Amino acid sequence: MANKEASVAELTDKFRDSTAVLLTEYRGLTVAQLKTLRTTLSENATYSVVKNTLTKIAANAAGISSFDDDLVGPSAIAFVHGDPVTVAKGLRDFAKANPLLVIKGGYFDGNPLTPAEVIKLADLETREVLLGKLAGAFKASLFGAAYMFNAPLAKAVRTVDALREKQDSAS
Repeated sequence: MANKEASVAELTDKFRDSTAVLLTEYRGLTVAQLKTLRTTLSENATYSVVKNTLTKIAANAAGISSFDDDLVGPSAIAFVHGDPVTVAKGLRDFAKANPLLVIKGGYFDGNPLTPAEVIKLADLETREVLLGKLAGAFKASLFGAAYMFNAPLAKAVRTVDALREKQDSAS
């Protein structure tokens, strides 16, 4: 009994500490395939095979009831501690290559996600790509601002040079 309570407490902490949680069914996948998936996700998530009853109790204790109906069959959860988009992409891509992996749903930013919403999350660009685009936009804006500040100065220099030439030719 104490072992189950410890497992529930540990799972509850994982639910609370995760930026997102993605639920899957892994029926039919080999141990080697699960190891490959774990390795793929390891930088941004912990992928754990879970006991449905204990997970349901832990999820509810963490304030998540959206998994109640989906916790049937062999379940595994990706507890995301990094970029949720990267983890969703990893699961989506693995499921494409291994159709036995079924994405059942998720929980992100206080909201339950349907399998289709998890796929939409996977279709987003990663945080690094978005930050790169933002940096590029800032760089372009700064270049434009620098050009605008330098343009009147350059025009003034050209005007002064033209006046000087005109004055030199008049004398």
